[in-house]
Amino acid sequence: MGLLLLFNGVFMLFAALVSALYQDGYTQNISFAGLTTIILGTLMMYNTRNHKKEIKKREGYMIVTMGWLCMSGVGMLPYLFTGTIPSVTDAFFETMSGFTTTGASILNDIESLPEGILFWRSMTHWIGGMGIIVLAIAILPLLGIGGMQLFAAEAPGPSADKLHPRITDTAKRLWFIYVGYTVAETILLKLAGMDFFDAMNHAMATLSTGGFSTKNASLAYWNDNPLVQYIVILFMFLAGTNFVLSYYMFKGKFAKLYKDDEFRFYGLITLALTVVAAVVIYFRANVPVDDFHPMVLGAAESAFRHALFQVIAVITTTGFVTADFTGWTPFLTVLFFGLMFLGGSAGSTSGGVKVVRHMLMIKNGLLEFKRTLHPNAIIPVRFNGKMVSENIVFNILGFFILYMLLFIIGALFLGVLGLDFETAVGGAASSLGNVGPAFGDLYPLANFSSLPVLGKWWCAFLMLIGRLEVFTVLILLSPIFWKKI
Repeated sequence: MGLLLLFNGVFMLFAALVSALYQDGYTQNISFAGLTTIILGTLMMYNTRNHKKEIKKREGYMIVTMGWLCMSGVGMLPYLFTGTIPSVTDAFFETMSGFTTTGASILNDIESLPEGILFWRSMTHWIGGMGIIVLAIAILPLLGIGGMQLFAAEAPGPSADKLHPRITDTAKRLWFIYVGYTVAETILLKLAGMDFFDAMNHAMATLSTGGFSTKNASLAYWNDNPLVQYIVILFMFLAGTNFVLSYYMFKGKFAKLYKDDEFRFYGLITLALTVVAAVVIYFRANVPVDDFHPMVLGAAESAFRHALFQVIAVITTTGFVTADFTGWTPFLTVLFFGLMFLGGSAGSTSGGVKVVRHMLMIKNGLLEFKRTLHPNAIIPVRFNGKMVSENIVFNILGFFILYMLLFIIGALFLGVLGLDFETAVGGAASSLGNVGPAFGDLYPLANFSSLPVLGKWWCAFLMLIGRLEVFTVLILLSPIFWKKI
């Protein structure tokens, strides 16, 4: 925890540096927040310096959950110290939304915020996205979280209670890819017409699949610049792809891409849903053709771009918006609601259930027909040509059942607080899936500021559960976790 706080404090000082460069008047406040965090982290590390550096399952669950809570607890200090978000509830919600890469905001006028705070806001996304990579590589396989074990099969995993040195090497390589993608997108967005500050912030939000923008209208602000939106589309897709596949791609092992079942399914479903959405938008939805631009080909191009952008933004749980997709037609509203439960690939920075879990549940369901006809036959589920153990299949089925129960409970609780059906259901699905935009009063061009105080804390809790793969948080709430064996 102390080490995490140290990293957090250093990143806050980066935000203070940005504040100083842009002379927004809040450099001292952000610096004080960073120094306070560093002091807390140093004290925690000093007091626990003689403890064993060994991670077993119990410690792993505690580290993952408490780590995100600690990061969010101190991450709200820049907002509080600068007075840009004076309420503890709102500051915690915004910070948890950042670190969990949800992208739901309570801010009504983002463009009025100082540059240092906007940068810190985007940085919480970027740190959270980077943390998810480490979580997927080093911690979750150790804890036996089913969906991630498949991902770990492509990367060296721990074979004992201590983390294997090769895990660290793998995580470092993926970090380099993560940083490289961020730098590349920043440069491309700058060349496409964004100013450098906006480009840097949107690159961090894209690669983390977060969705915080520096503009009130999100990416709709650049509707007259299709090139900007196509660049964001490309990097959203990459961020929603297993980062190990990116590593293989840079190594020249392209066969790994088209042989990967999850990647093929992820690509095909994105393409198919984009075509469906584009056709509906073109013929039925009231989407205005963008202002003339050399790259704009008219209504067809506009419909395709809006469809592709929103399909990828929701599947990858990035949450950027180019328009209010809840107003396109009832059919598309239901479609995008369903996409909130899909999620990107395992080993990516996206939230949601994950494509691989859906694939294995569908495969297992179809195989039940064969098992019914041939009850004595052993018919295993296969993934990438390999047999998937029953334990992993049961784990995934258990995960999905818990996920849907949490969604129902989450929506019911928001309903008890007085929210209408669309808002309650949309808010629960968006928070649990780390998507960002929702429905009803939380529609894509609105925000979560209208939620009651208890509703904001509840949604922040759902964000944490969804981001950390459900079991990781819920096991801490079970009595058996605290019993000595």
